[in-house]
Amino acid sequence: MTDLGEIIEALKDIPTATLANALDDVGKFVNSSVSIRPIDSSMRVVGRALTVEVEVGEAGTFSSHEFRVGAMIDRAEKGDVIVVAAKGAKASIWGGMASLAASIKGVSGLVVDGSVRDVDEINACGFNVFSRYVIPTTGRTRLHVKSIGSPISLDGIAVDRGDIIIGDSTGLVVIPHAKAFTVLEKATLYQKDDRQATAEIRRGISFTEVMKHFKRI
Repeated sequence: MTDLGEIIEALKDIPTATLANALDDVGKFVNSSVSIRPIDSSMRVVGRALTVEVEVGEAGTFSSHEFRVGAMIDRAEKGDVIVVAAKGAKASIWGGMASLAASIKGVSGLVVDGSVRDVDEINACGFNVFSRYVIPTTGRTRLHVKSIGSPISLDGIAVDRGDIIIGDSTGLVVIPHAKAFTVLEKATLYQKDDRQATAEIRRGISFTEVMKHFKRI
C-alpha cells in the first residue's frame, strides 16, 4: 500500500495511543500534545495537515483584514485538517460559521494550539475541532494569519504540510507523511497484540504476565 489516501483510510480506526507507540518506533518521539483536546469527547479527526502559523497580539495590534480565517478555508482541500500554531492564544481563531463553511467544503477538521468559540454551533454542523481553549473573545485585531502551508511547531510538535493528523478522545498524534506506511504497519501489529492481550486478561491471565508477553500494551 503506497497511496496516501489508502493509508489514511486504514489509519482511521486505530486509536491514537496505539499510533503513538508506533511513532516511537520510527523515531518520532514528540508526537502528541497533552493540552490540545477535542471540544467534545465524541469527536475524531483524520486527514492531511494544512499548516497555519498565527501571530498573536493585544486587541488592536492587527487589522481586521489580517485575521484571514477565510484564506485558511480557501486553501484547504477536501479531507484536510487545518492545523493552526497560535501560541496558545486566549482569543478565538475559529467559530461556528467557519466550521459550517469548512464542513460544506469537506474539510475534515481543525486543530489549534489556541482558542475557539461557538461550541454549540460547531457541534450542530458536525465539524471536528481540537483546541487548547474555548473562549468567547474574538481573535479579530488580536490574531494575524502569518503563513499557510509552511512548517510549524504545534505545542512543540513539528508539523509539515501533508503530515497525517489523527485525533480521538485520548488526544491527537502527528504522523510524518514519509513514515505513514511504516507507522500503519507497526500500529496494525500492536492493535492485534491489544486484542490478544485483552482476550488473555478475560481468560484470567494476570496483567503482570500479559505485560511480559506484550511489550507495547
